[in-house]
Amino acid sequence: MRKRCAKNDNNNNNMAGGELSSYGPVLLVMLSMFNARQELIFRRLRETENRIRHIKRSVKRKMEAELVRSREKFEEDKRAALRRYRRQRQAAFTMFVQRQLCAEGRKWTHERPRGKAFWFNVLHNFDDDQWREHFRMSRGTFEHLVHMLGPRLRRRTTNWRKALEPRQRLAIVLWWFATPSDYRTVGCLFGVGTSTVFLLVRQVTYALKSILLKRVIRLPEGERLQNTLEGFSARGSPMCAGVIGGTRLPVIAPRRKHRTSHTDKQRQCIVMQAVVDHNSLFTDVYVGRPGRTRCDRVLANSPLYKTAEGQDGCLFPPEKSGSVNGVEIPAHLIGGRAYPLKTWLMRGFSDPQCITPEQRTFNRRLTSVHSVLEKAFARLKGRWRCLLKRNDVSVTLMPDIAVACCILHNVCERNNETFLPQWNTGLCDNQNQNQQGPDPGNGYHGEAEAIRQAMMSAL
Repeated sequence: MRKRCAKNDNNNNNMAGGELSSYGPVLLVMLSMFNARQELIFRRLRETENRIRHIKRSVKRKMEAELVRSREKFEEDKRAALRRYRRQRQAAFTMFVQRQLCAEGRKWTHERPRGKAFWFNVLHNFDDDQWREHFRMSRGTFEHLVHMLGPRLRRRTTNWRKALEPRQRLAIVLWWFATPSDYRTVGCLFGVGTSTVFLLVRQVTYALKSILLKRVIRLPEGERLQNTLEGFSARGSPMCAGVIGGTRLPVIAPRRKHRTSHTDKQRQCIVMQAVVDHNSLFTDVYVGRPGRTRCDRVLANSPLYKTAEGQDGCLFPPEKSGSVNGVEIPAHLIGGRAYPLKTWLMRGFSDPQCITPEQRTFNRRLTSVHSVLEKAFARLKGRWRCLLKRNDVSVTLMPDIAVACCILHNVCERNNETFLPQWNTGLCDNQNQNQQGPDPGNGYHGEAEAIRQAMMSAL
């Protein structure tokens, strides 16, 4: 019996094992599906947590940015309120000061009715002759200058005073340039203060130099250079593009090294070196060296010399050169015997004992060309007589005033302004340096001497 029961148990176990073995793959598939679903659920949970974390960070950044903007807006409103308070306080203080001054009878500017009446009379009653006599130019040229310099001379009207118009500013300075009057005389005439005239001289001088210098004063080039060469050739000096020379301008004694500014007559002055064309127009100006400086040293320190030497001794384009007896003659300047001989600068023969008739004729031709330089200096100082007297300006400002006067000279000459003969009254001829000074020596090279010999044979 026991054996039969044991046998039945074994049969049952075998049947159960068979059934389990038949259901095994199904269970594995179910387990894998369960694991995959569980991984998907966990992945979605992680993505949800990341999304929630990202939303929290973005909300936090937005809240911080909004807080910063609100703080900046608060600070900006605070600064605006502070500015309004300061403006109101300044306005209240200004009104208080004005009331106090009006109560005491004091003013920021002195009323000068005579000056206003004089300026009104100048604008409305001066004819062309009177305008030319006092301002050295016609009314049309004056208005042209006002149009070019107006934006630089215009000032803003404030609560304290009314600004002078650019036309009056320019008229005051031109009157000071044209007459030997001092600041006080010109100020009383136009109804302004002495310090105002002084400031206007500086303003107009700097405006002329910054706006018109490169337009009006420059070496000829292109068609202007060809016209200049033809103009000097008609005067008997071919291949000449300009005449160089110097003159002295009186100044007050500088604080340092004032002895170097003395001339032979113990006068304080500075040297102005200039180049002019055949129409007596300035094409190059260099001002500022002391009065005792020799012409060759002034030339050596000038930008003109550095430009010419930096271009291998050629100041003008090489295509404008000519040829005489196989020698190439470039366009050059002509100077007096105080200047050195260069390929771009011709001078006469200076040894009076060994000079030949041909050399004497050559010197005479060069001397006759210097008349355009003498005419330019005479008209410059005759038209702008501030260059004849010792002005109450610093030595550093006087070169700018001289350059401004040269600019005005070119403007007047180009517009064919009439030069009255009485303007040359009191001019001294001994202030020019174009033919004065010691011989700088034979420091020139053979090419320049060959050019001079070829020029002498051509003349």
